[in-house]
Amino acid sequence: MERPIRVGLIGVGWGSIVQVPAFRMLPEFEVAALCSRRTESVEAAGEKLGIDDRSTDWREFVRRDDLDLISVCTPVDLHADQVISVVEAGKHVLCEKPQALRSDDARRMLDAARAAGVAHAVCFENRYDPARLAIWQAVREGALGTPYFARAHASADYWHPTRGLQSEWMYRLEEGGGYLMGMASHDIDYAMALFGEPSAVCADVRTTLPKRQRPDGSTLEVDADDTAVLLLRMHNGALVTVSCSAVGLGRNHRELELLGSAGSISASGAVMGAEPRVEWMRVGDDASRPLDPSTRMPRSGIELPKRRAAGAIRSLALMLEDWLPAFDGEPVPGVPDLASGWRVQCVIDAARRSAAGEGWVELPPWTD
Repeated sequence: MERPIRVGLIGVGWGSIVQVPAFRMLPEFEVAALCSRRTESVEAAGEKLGIDDRSTDWREFVRRDDLDLISVCTPVDLHADQVISVVEAGKHVLCEKPQALRSDDARRMLDAARAAGVAHAVCFENRYDPARLAIWQAVREGALGTPYFARAHASADYWHPTRGLQSEWMYRLEEGGGYLMGMASHDIDYAMALFGEPSAVCADVRTTLPKRQRPDGSTLEVDADDTAVLLLRMHNGALVTVSCSAVGLGRNHRELELLGSAGSISASGAVMGAEPRVEWMRVGDDASRPLDPSTRMPRSGIELPKRRAAGAIRSLALMLEDWLPAFDGEPVPGVPDLASGWRVQCVIDAARRSAAGEGWVELPPWTD
């Protein structure tokens, strides 16, 4: 495919903060145009980013002949219709996570992309943060041996009663809100990147605070989850727990623990902030040793922007770099695609069914 690959973004929130800077670290991409349903949003983003080509009609936007790749960065409830429209227009597609509201929507998106023969990816770029990239490589090289158990946990205070409200869509399940999708989905994806797919899920997913008070005194009804605990039986025999909570006073913490026949790996640090400390112990060692984070940067050598989102920009840029061969029809193992997003959504759907009273929920065979 000719380079640069011309990119159009639909959605200018996270898209302008992280995606545009990530694309700009790779000379193979050119962010050519922006689209948002709100005129004031797309105008402000265009001015900030120096992009003059701006639109408010996404249906016309995806049919443009001068764009090769469309990145969908809109609210989750819009993803399915927009991604399917993109691929039916013959465009390659990048979709923000979570991929869809439900697994059947995610599957329709995957099937449409495959039928169109386009490149597709979903933004589980946390696979590529320096600590997780190093752990991923160590596991592939046999650091754990036979995996026994893994635990991933994240806690934050975003919905603690002492904190002000976030954007209201985040409190509504049918708009893609909640932290099972917003935070734990990254850990579900990472667990599957490390160990393959689960065969069954048991979970509790809950809304601790079903009502919140707005600044004007009115009540916001909340049905999205703030806390979730998932137990996954993996096809390879390992047991995995994934948990998250957004109601922890003063919390901003993430942990990862991996246990196997040949060794163990643990990591702990902030949800947002400095790189976590990673330790590794192998059979025969007297004590744990540090596992250095990956130092990989995009091969272009373009300097990483100095801002709070720098870590996310770097991770996404590395994912996009690994994705590049897909535009020439080559396989890109390890890059999360719409199949990865569908699998994560299947686990999330099963977790909600389990929490509603079904207990252990068997997952159907993964058919691609």
